[in-house]
Amino acid sequence: MHLFIMDTYYTIDEKYLQAVEEYQYGEFPKSLQLLNEIITADPLYARAYFQLGLIYYYELKDYQQAGYCFKTCNELEPAFPDVYEHYLHLLAFLNMEKNLHTLKAKALQTPGVDYATIWNMLGEYAEKGKDLNLARKCYEEAFAVVTINKEMDDIEESIKRVAIKQQRTARYFYSIS
Repeated sequence: MHLFIMDTYYTIDEKYLQAVEEYQYGEFPKSLQLLNEIITADPLYARAYFQLGLIYYYELKDYQQAGYCFKTCNELEPAFPDVYEHYLHLLAFLNMEKNLHTLKAKALQTPGVDYATIWNMLGEYAEKGKDLNLARKCYEEAFAVVTINKEMDDIEESIKRVAIKQQRTARYFYSIS
């Protein structure tokens, strides 16, 4: 009796779904392997770059490689909404303000992007940079489009926090003068 081992042949889409599943189960090396195989077979498969970006950013902390992957995904498939949140987060984390504002403009024109999350993230970035007026405007934009109650509460807290900071800054300013 002969035992035949059958190779499993994947379409690229099946391999992509397998890579996503491996990532979700914490099997990062296997996911990386599958994603790199996809890119080798089809260097224009944008979503493989997106998944690689997630792994490099969140798991391996390789920010340069993550940026390359997110940027490549965005260039290959600018209408893919999922990449914007993570790419903008990376740019904010790396304090790449010019690139952040350029990508923000694209994100806010892309259907399917979670605009509330984008505006909230931009508010946090502005607040950390002590641009309280911009932070408040961003949080108010986020509040205007948010649809999830928990997120609405969080954004409302951010608006209140910034208002308190603005009041304290104004009081100190007047007391010094």
